[in-house]
Amino acid sequence: MVGVESIVSRDIPRHALLIDPADQTPDVAAKRAIAAAMAGSSMILIGGSSGTDSDNVDRTVVAIREALELIEWAATQDSDVQTHGRIPIILFPQGANALSPNADGITFMMLMNSTDPRFLVGEQVAGAPFIKRVGITPISMGYLICAPGGKAGEVGKADLIKSDDVMRVSSYAAAAELFGFKLLYLEAGSGAATPVSKELISAARNSTDIPIIVGGGIRDGDTARIAVEAGADWIVTGTLGEEIANADDLREVLSKLISTMRLTM
Repeated sequence: MVGVESIVSRDIPRHALLIDPADQTPDVAAKRAIAAAMAGSSMILIGGSSGTDSDNVDRTVVAIREALELIEWAATQDSDVQTHGRIPIILFPQGANALSPNADGITFMMLMNSTDPRFLVGEQVAGAPFIKRVGITPISMGYLICAPGGKAGEVGKADLIKSDDVMRVSSYAAAAELFGFKLLYLEAGSGAATPVSKELISAARNSTDIPIIVGGGIRDGDTARIAVEAGADWIVTGTLGEEIANADDLREVLSKLISTMRLTM
């Protein structure tokens, strides 16, 4: 397994591809992960929908890990190709029933604006014994679902944060830091028509020094750059990867997105 320490550092803006095992076969997921890695992505997140379980999650994690390790090995055989090691594969679970012992780490998260204790602490309690037993590295994370929220907001019974509710997101961000969370994730929902507003990102950034992840509704580099300019450290895309069937096309799209979001540097 690879180290995950760099995930919680604030460096250059980075991109992560979110792969939902319920929406693609392990083979397809592996090809998309390779495309993302070659495009310059820095992390693969595994999880998402209520259709995931430990079986399809583990098969997807194993397929991706084997594919990325093969690409890394191949790169070491070519002196003209530079490699920075395999990018981490991190679980982003919808619950304790969708885990894998073969991942590098797991976002051990609290859905802070859920109205259901299950997502505040219940699933975490259920999954903790497995995580400790198999030795997956936990990365504590505050998770906030913002409007429109989508399926994630519905399933998580979230009291959605509106696009202009800067005081509320500021308070949540400060609380996340005081809880000791290593990451803060602002989520608009998978396939959201609109991403998390720059006002919310900026307000969160001004209230905490921990890295901020932004996902949902980001389909191009310009939208990603707006989030980065507002204070995002990580940009997550998921639906974008599923909409592009050809791996070479996906690599090209993600490469352009990543380079565009870093134009502010």
